[in-house]
Amino acid sequence: MKSPICVSKICVTNSKQTASFSIVGLMLAIAPLWLMLAFGSPANAQTSTTDTSPDWTQFHRDNMQRWNPFETALGVGNAGSLKLKWSYGNWSYGSPAVVNGVVYFGSDDGNVYALNASTGAKLWSYNAYWNVASSPAVANGVVYVGCALNLCALDASTGALLWSYNIGFVPSSPAVANGVVYIGSGNDGNVYALNASTGALLWSFATTYPITSAPAVANGVVYISSNLNDIYALNASTGALLWSYPTQAGPDYVSSPAVANGVVYVGCGGAPGGVNVCALNASTGVLLWSYAPVGGTNYVSPAVANGVVYVGASDHNVYALNASTGVKLWSYPTGSSIESAPAVANGVVYIGSDDGNIYALNASTGAKLWSSATGGALSTSSPAVVNGTLYIGSSAYSLASLGADLFLRIWPSTTTVQQGDLITYAFPVWNLGPSEAYLEVLTTQVPEGTTFDYIRISGTPGLGTCTTPPYEGTGEIVCQENASMAPNTTWTVRLTVKVTAPSGAVITENAATMSDTLDPNLANNTATVSTTVQ
Repeated sequence: MKSPICVSKICVTNSKQTASFSIVGLMLAIAPLWLMLAFGSPANAQTSTTDTSPDWTQFHRDNMQRWNPFETALGVGNAGSLKLKWSYGNWSYGSPAVVNGVVYFGSDDGNVYALNASTGAKLWSYNAYWNVASSPAVANGVVYVGCALNLCALDASTGALLWSYNIGFVPSSPAVANGVVYIGSGNDGNVYALNASTGALLWSFATTYPITSAPAVANGVVYISSNLNDIYALNASTGALLWSYPTQAGPDYVSSPAVANGVVYVGCGGAPGGVNVCALNASTGVLLWSYAPVGGTNYVSPAVANGVVYVGASDHNVYALNASTGVKLWSYPTGSSIESAPAVANGVVYIGSDDGNIYALNASTGAKLWSSATGGALSTSSPAVVNGTLYIGSSAYSLASLGADLFLRIWPSTTTVQQGDLITYAFPVWNLGPSEAYLEVLTTQVPEGTTFDYIRISGTPGLGTCTTPPYEGTGEIVCQENASMAPNTTWTVRLTVKVTAPSGAVITENAATMSDTLDPNLANNTATVSTTVQ
């Protein structure tokens, strides 16, 4: 199958499926943002900070390693089947945050967007009046992101501005930990710590040069790099300098550190004109080892998973290094420089290249599992993997075999009716899995030869709401389940009508169902039943 072509940096395969039914013209238009779906369940993991959610809440994730240990569905065995699902159409330079079924990202059109993670439909946008290079961080219902000359805090549900703090140009991506937002300034070179609820300044620390990298926060310490100069370790509560390490990495140094098992991994200076991957003792800043790729790593931020450091370089290669020794385990050549930071999940490394492709590599061997052309260089866009979905800046891809297979039937309360009788139709909707079904919709009608009496819903929490004709009226009925339906659960709507048709008439009831989640088998989504009036 030919790879889909993307015209921007957010992509998704298989636009939301729409089925046509005789009873209604049910057409749902989905905004084209591309997204990759894969679904997982939590698994135990060793991390340097608290990490209990499968969500990708910020650039480094909560574990500060760009590794999602909770992913189980998308892996080595099926990553080769990824297909473009949807595309939104805006360039995005940062890494998206994915929290509670919503994707948050900044765009070069000057907006911060929130999209439905299942469909790509826009939920809201916030006009930042400047292209947004910062990757959002989401915590406690608030989105933190650099916008124009400020760090902005936005309501995650509505996009409303809660507060902002002026720090100058903000190419850095915020990190949130223990009620504090940490961010670097691209103007004055300061590191700022702000109260996450109010935006009040808690402390600031002055570095020598502007800051583009994203801070990492682990075990009460903030680690951050300044352009052209040092890597700093600061007390997260006070901002006091604990140690610094001279990078000597040259201009445009923007590598963001990752932290795992008491070690800081980051791009740093090497031989004249060269840039290494360095491992520093997180407590002291002492160099433990360094590795010098053929090309530099000053643009690239590493990921760490299962004792391996993964990083891209300007020599076009992706490298895997032993996290304890720095020994090269493997490398994989792409077609151009790499500025994208890798994401690791369930044995797969995902990374973008300026050759315009997104790659999925076997984390153990470096073998290519899959790649797809996006239609342009990926620049600094970095992927995130959440609950079976791979998002990269403005790109996303899905496994065709995943989704929520809805199965609908109609059960009349009786097969023998007379004029004036009440008949109840039960519409059980089963989710056969393998994924959760979000916001299911059942569409039916008061069948010809009857009038509406009443309706009720039972099944999953949240139940839902229905739009119906008035009592003794006729017309369409639309019921919506207001939450999500787990695999192997049922949501049931019961419609009671009064028979008005004369003896001999045939009463036919139709219904259709669908959800915001990809459905791999639409053949089960409609049902029909007929009853003859005695």
